[in-house]
Amino acid sequence: MSDAHKPAADALALELRDVRKSFGKTEIIRGTSLGVRAGERVAIIGPNGAGKSTLFNLISGRMPVTSGSILLNGQNIQGKKPFEINRLGLSRSFQITNIFPKLSVFENLRCSVLYSLGYGYTFLKFLVDLDDANARAQELMEMIGLDKKRDVVALNLTYAEQRALEVGITIAGGANVILLDEPTAGMSKSETTRFIALIKQVTEGKTLLTVEHDMGVVFGLADRIAVLVYGEVIAFDTPDAVRASARVQEAYLGSSVADAQVGALEQGH
Repeated sequence: MSDAHKPAADALALELRDVRKSFGKTEIIRGTSLGVRAGERVAIIGPNGAGKSTLFNLISGRMPVTSGSILLNGQNIQGKKPFEINRLGLSRSFQITNIFPKLSVFENLRCSVLYSLGYGYTFLKFLVDLDDANARAQELMEMIGLDKKRDVVALNLTYAEQRALEVGITIAGGANVILLDEPTAGMSKSETTRFIALIKQVTEGKTLLTVEHDMGVVFGLADRIAVLVYGEVIAFDTPDAVRASARVQEAYLGSSVADAQVGALEQGH
């Protein structure tokens, strides 16, 4: 992305100011305020139904906010379409893998870099001649560890490989703010460990906001953790402070599952 969209090192890359979202009379996001610093990795945790995916949809423009404002690199993005927000420097992945299943790994990545390189709409027969796009796709493919699967059709990849490809697509446009929605869901323990390392590598120097249920992933990635309960952020602090918070244990974990979940929190290094 251009330097014009890059925040200063001490600036807020993403800021939510009293964001609210209602569906009819039901308020799902209830006055959420959050500031994520440039280059910071923040995890959002909370019980099912807390509003985590809704919050991601608001930030990425897939849903309009009911009130409040969202700033990306200091610019209000309220009311902008997803592609407009993407072009301002934010990219996201989804809970359900979102790739081009009938294209090869290389073709997936090459398609994803075109706009950022200034090509816009380009007929497929000319892509082979785009040296910069081909080089960038090759670089991304090596970064996500799929260079040996270059010509494999995406639908024939393993689940973990498809998720890695989606991460490659997510960062392909050069966005400086990355949203990952449950990136390790459905992975084995060994796959998850490798994937955490991959996420750290590809988001180096970028701002990361991720929704995760796996506490091992949360504590392995996050500089700070935001705890969302019933549409409100009840804690936003370092992993150690969140782990020790009585309010988090009471409001997020609940008495019926407290023992098991507190154990997960304590072991989630």
